[in-house]
Amino acid sequence: MIRLDAQRKVHLCGGVSRRDFLHAGALPMFGLGLREAAAAQQVAKVPDEGMNCILLFLVGAPSQIDCWDMKPDAPAEIRGPFRPIESNVPGVFVSEIFPRLATMMDKVSLVRSTYHQATAIHDTGYQLMQTGRLFGPGIEHPPYGSVLAWNKGPKGDAPPYVLLPKPIGATGGNLPHAHGAGYLGKTYDPFILNADPNAANFEVPDLLPPDYVTAVRSERRRSMRKAIEGNLNAFEASAEAKLLDENFRQAYSIMSSKKTREAFDLKLETDGMRDRYGRTRFGQSCLMARRLVEAGVRFVTVNMFETVFNEVTWDIHGSSPFTSIEGLKDEVAPNFDRAYTALLDDLYYRGLLSNTMVLAFGEFGRTPKINPAGGRDHHPGVWTSLFAGGPFKGGTVVGESDEIGGSPKTRPVSTAEIAATVYRGLGLGLDMELRGPGNRPIRLVEGGNEPIHELFA
Repeated sequence: MIRLDAQRKVHLCGGVSRRDFLHAGALPMFGLGLREAAAAQQVAKVPDEGMNCILLFLVGAPSQIDCWDMKPDAPAEIRGPFRPIESNVPGVFVSEIFPRLATMMDKVSLVRSTYHQATAIHDTGYQLMQTGRLFGPGIEHPPYGSVLAWNKGPKGDAPPYVLLPKPIGATGGNLPHAHGAGYLGKTYDPFILNADPNAANFEVPDLLPPDYVTAVRSERRRSMRKAIEGNLNAFEASAEAKLLDENFRQAYSIMSSKKTREAFDLKLETDGMRDRYGRTRFGQSCLMARRLVEAGVRFVTVNMFETVFNEVTWDIHGSSPFTSIEGLKDEVAPNFDRAYTALLDDLYYRGLLSNTMVLAFGEFGRTPKINPAGGRDHHPGVWTSLFAGGPFKGGTVVGESDEIGGSPKTRPVSTAEIAATVYRGLGLGLDMELRGPGNRPIRLVEGGNEPIHELFA
């Protein structure tokens, strides 16, 4: 991490200098390094309002058979314990564990034939479902939010890309989880909340006002200045310094913006609205996502869980430290059903659903046959992805799985096609080129992969 200081002060609003601002901790918040900042100067931003997106990442991987692609005529060891219920769209059934969703399927479309052919571990699914590609040695592809931030930039004082509530932690692999901007540079990393918005003492430490800087930090700044000031005089006159000045002003404007800080403040919502989303980490994160979109954030990722170990999640292997199939009915499904439908309904009545895509993705599906522990294991052969809002039609089902929910029967949809669909929805051209390692051009979506045209109105 590069930290910069200078004898020449650049004053920002509130009388705080660029020097003071840096040492107050703003630079780490945005992950700005000199190389990334200089590269950012060459990016042609497209300043428009555009399409927003909220991605609900269902960490652990929901079971297609127990949720949105039920097989009631299959043998008991395949069909599972739940029964299908008809939704408000004739002929479209979902699991009984989603009673609220069943009343709103006219706003949601299901892709029941998503698949991938990579190793069946969580990490590969995180990569594929957030970038459309697998990572390779020395190359990490940027997620959708980072690409949007790179291409469009911020709207006003709001950060363009926010991740709630925390990054995905340990889930059994040791590969990147597609949280960072990769070769686009840390400038386009998301702002990560790193807190539980449902906690009683919740606050957003990196958005505290400038007077939060303590006397201890001030003293540390003074001592550091003496040591480094002489080496930075030459830097101050450079083009990179001018670019960094602009980045600092932008970062400070976000930190000091009353509107942006208030977007993170759930105490400004009524108790009734907070109850409507559910008093859970996921429910309150979904509510915060709506507030952030209202405040101008372009892309919000909400990770439903931080890990799959010793927590009730979608990862229903059956035995400890994982979840049983019955655990879906008692905790996970009600949590999702309440928050997801509240989010869609809230966006709709606020006039935001038409310009806000709401995606609900898992990293793979689950095995058709119930295992001896009473659960289902990892299965990337087929699963269901949910699309709503923005340009997407509601009440549509794309593709179908076979009789046991093990593989696509019709209209197989790859993760690259999922990525193409997301990017088309965001208004980005699929032939756009990113700049990879060594300035190598990398197409936004691998050639030959088209969006899921059936989803678009």
